[in-house]
Amino acid sequence: MRRAPRIGPRRPRPRLFQRPAPEHLRRGIYLLPSLFTVANLFFGFWAIIDAINGNLERAGWLIFLAGMLDGLDGRVARLAHASSNFGREYDSLADVISFGVAPAILAYQWALRDMGRWGLAVGFLFVVAGSVRLARFNVKVEQGDPRYFTGLPIPGGAGAAVMLVLVDPLPVIDPRFKIVVGLYLLLIALLMVSNLPYRTFKNVNFARRWPSKLFFVIAVVVAMIAATPVMTLAAMLCVYLIAGPVEWLIRRHRQRPSVLGADAR
Repeated sequence: MRRAPRIGPRRPRPRLFQRPAPEHLRRGIYLLPSLFTVANLFFGFWAIIDAINGNLERAGWLIFLAGMLDGLDGRVARLAHASSNFGREYDSLADVISFGVAPAILAYQWALRDMGRWGLAVGFLFVVAGSVRLARFNVKVEQGDPRYFTGLPIPGGAGAAVMLVLVDPLPVIDPRFKIVVGLYLLLIALLMVSNLPYRTFKNVNFARRWPSKLFFVIAVVVAMIAATPVMTLAAMLCVYLIAGPVEWLIRRHRQRPSVLGADAR
């Protein structure tokens, strides 16, 4: 018995195990900010190779360059209205490599190598703290005050580790100083997973008018960086590290009078 001919277009057979692509991936990704993220990841990978090969000073500068690119990709995405969930997740993956794994390997090669398993544990905890910091940021990106980070951002933690190497690139020999470096890295890891507020500087509007005195201060900072780049950047980083605990103490001091007033009532 012959079947009657089918009328109308033939329906395509559904493929097995085919998952529909998300809408934002079907439309493509924003190229410009992603290029900055790729460059950030490249310099982080290059820093790992240099640290393993013993070129510690150049590895430190490569991580610093990756940090500059990481600061630019978000600002470029906001200025170009090219922000996306893909860009945020990809940026976090790149940051784990450039500011988690790379500085941990650099610090291990510089000071922790002869500490055995303790040095391995300190470097690993630094990476874990950085990854937790990034995961928490992605979860709470739409919550809280956009003017502040919750905890030390991972590029700041990486900079804190790298500046030690840039100040004195020669590997550490003194066993007591190696212990100090290990404790310092653990402190940085705790700052990254803490709830201390750190400024984001995302609300700085470079298009508005600023006082002329501030322009002179910026010129002085640029001149100091040109004259003594390592020491000037290290001083600026120390100020930023201390800013989080200081901001927390100021908030606690402001909240205390209101609490005392409520108890008096």
